[in-house]
Amino acid sequence: MTLDIVRTPDDRFADLPDWPYEPNYIDDLPGYEGMRMHYVDEGPKSGAPVFLCLHGEPSWAFLYRKMIPVFLEAGARVVAPDFFGFGRSDKPVADADYSFHFHRNMLKAFLERMKLEDVCLVCQDWGGLLGLTLPMDYPDRFTRLLVMNTAIGTGRPAGEGFNAWRDYVANTPDFNVGELMKRSTPILTEAEIAAYDAPFPGPEYKAGVRRFPALVQTDPDMEGVDTGLAAAKFWKDDWNGESFMAIGMQDPVLGPPAMQALRRLIRNCPDPMEVADGGHFVQEWGEEIARNALKHFNL
Repeated sequence: MTLDIVRTPDDRFADLPDWPYEPNYIDDLPGYEGMRMHYVDEGPKSGAPVFLCLHGEPSWAFLYRKMIPVFLEAGARVVAPDFFGFGRSDKPVADADYSFHFHRNMLKAFLERMKLEDVCLVCQDWGGLLGLTLPMDYPDRFTRLLVMNTAIGTGRPAGEGFNAWRDYVANTPDFNVGELMKRSTPILTEAEIAAYDAPFPGPEYKAGVRRFPALVQTDPDMEGVDTGLAAAKFWKDDWNGESFMAIGMQDPVLGPPAMQALRRLIRNCPDPMEVADGGHFVQEWGEEIARNALKHFNL
């Protein structure tokens, strides 16, 4: 794959708060050769359950910094990749380079490269829109689900709140990612806001964050709807793993109504944990979520 890409300078990621993890990189994923993908990989490399943490829009693996230590403390392995266009991964410059299957196929190639087994899918936002379509292709690899404030794209309208967000991004090509995170998550410190803004020194780095809202399948003719419908059927009829759901109750778009609808789709999903003060980026309240999930999974 030959694309015009940019790479965020490493010095943008200096002195990240609560982030002691060494970066890992792959630059030869099949179909993505020549692009460098970043991921966190901590804990035992074999013989332990794997927590595969997938971020969404417009965040990166840093979003999981309050959950990763809890999983590691329990003896698990944690793998947290950055999608292309996000975090420390390379960023194609052209908006048109990004599509639903561009991202999904990357995750499949990554999962296969890493040979991950006994996986707990940990997902929120686009981490769920993409991640929730993976277990149907790898039913023997996924054993658990920890799902937060997300959905499966099946071609249904997402509501006025999402439409306003999509329009804002479409009309603000250089929107300030750190300021967005601050508005939606007031508990963030200035250092944390800077960490969310770090991947994006200028507008040429933001094609990925510009594209994700436009890719959400809110119309039945959009790319990925067939995949989403197949995934919804899998979760309803064929999922045999354990599930844990946490809801950031202050999320105006993917809050309680959306998550209860998703819960009804997931076979044997128990009543959710409700995070009263939690917003869309509920991982910022993630330590308690991680501890409750581990207790539920008896890990």
